[in-house]
Amino acid sequence: MSRQAPTLEDVAREAGVSRATVSRVVNGVRNVDPAIQDLVRRAIERTGYAPNQAARQLVTRRTTTVALVVSGAGDASDTEQNAFAARVFADPFFGRVVGGVVGHLRPRGMHPVLMFAETPEARQEVVAYLRQGGADGALVVSTHPDDPLPALLAGAGLPAVLFARPGRPVPLSYVDLAHRDGGRLAAEHLLERGCRRIATVTGPLAVAASQERLAGFRDTLARHGHPCVPVAEGGFTVDSGMAAMTSLLAGHPDTDGVFTANDLMAQGAVQVLRDHGRRVPRDVAVVGFDDSSVAVTCRPRLTTVRQPVEEMAATMARLLDEHIKGARTEPTSLIFDPELVVRDSA
Repeated sequence: MSRQAPTLEDVAREAGVSRATVSRVVNGVRNVDPAIQDLVRRAIERTGYAPNQAARQLVTRRTTTVALVVSGAGDASDTEQNAFAARVFADPFFGRVVGGVVGHLRPRGMHPVLMFAETPEARQEVVAYLRQGGADGALVVSTHPDDPLPALLAGAGLPAVLFARPGRPVPLSYVDLAHRDGGRLAAEHLLERGCRRIATVTGPLAVAASQERLAGFRDTLARHGHPCVPVAEGGFTVDSGMAAMTSLLAGHPDTDGVFTANDLMAQGAVQVLRDHGRRVPRDVAVVGFDDSSVAVTCRPRLTTVRQPVEEMAATMARLLDEHIKGARTEPTSLIFDPELVVRDSA
């Protein structure tokens, strides 16, 4: 006959405490003496007790699951939604977000559920899923400044934390980067290298981060006597970086320094410069942004502005956990500082 699964009573006998005490420890009640918590946890390990998650959810009203939502503002067709998902998975930035989120959640027995919200129907599904208790809250990565999902979540009173400042003010916590400082670091480095005919490839200029990086870059160059900076807009992809760099070279063939607003576009820019016989960094210095895996696989390796994505994502998950547990009742914002990482391209 199979051995019966250990129960709360078994753990209580092993620990020498009451069943109610074991239940409080298992359900994360905070007013239990730390020494008693350790005693119970050791008894759980010895007995092999595994909490009944369904019963635990009834007690705590928590699923130990959070929704990791990648959202936009479009009304996309099925084909466009599939293409959107493919772009997300191909972007090293999102992989770093997932790594940071999972790194915080997993040791705490929590798990993310990936959801996409590229249509009005999909956004309503996310809200309904949370309202019905499918997950305890949402971590939202928006890809468009006009994304309506943050306002929907705030209006429904659902726990949510955003990666990046929302395009419109909403009473939700968020983490973000000091993007202007990142643009400044890139400009200062190119100037220190002696570059004088400097251009930039921006991200989509509808995105606040792209605007901020460009503003910091332009302001710094203006302070050093460079009032006019050639600009080509990209789309945070390798192909868009190639197209933007091709355009810049056509209009400004004497360019000797380029700042691109992410590493994927920098990789595309380096390829175009190579195809046009320009040596990097001897003829044209290139600075990227993010310090993603692309920065070290690109040849030459990219000098880039580091965005601590994993740390930002872990902090986003921590804030959500605090909101869910009621330890934090008011929205807050945490802004991280960028850092210049010097490698071979500039």
